[in-house]
Amino acid sequence: MNLDRKELAKRGEELAAKILTDKGFEIIERNYRYGHGEIDIIAIDPKDGCTVFVEVKARQNLEYGEPEYAITKNKQKQIRKIAELYLYDKEIKEIDCRFDVFAILFQDLNNPVVNHYENAF
Repeated sequence: MNLDRKELAKRGEELAAKILTDKGFEIIERNYRYGHGEIDIIAIDPKDGCTVFVEVKARQNLEYGEPEYAITKNKQKQIRKIAELYLYDKEIKEIDCRFDVFAILFQDLNNPVVNHYENAF
């Protein structure tokens, strides 16, 4: 069964959010948009209180390579910019933060392969 891009992205984000909450993270924002950019998940890491900006990349096959390779330098720059705007928008001055990536491969919809890269960039 092939999923369209929106459904695939939604499934990936739902799975990433579930994994984070199972690890004790507090999800504080989903699909935060500012201008033309978006951060998929913003969460708090229970280990150190760090704010985590999470990018989720999901694919159904490897036709275009591993999902994590879709996070180019330009994409990283865009995510950093949206994170800065989020902090500005919420009037948050001083916090520890990091950028995580979830790369999810749904070749088998019932048994996806998930890689969680902490502090990815």
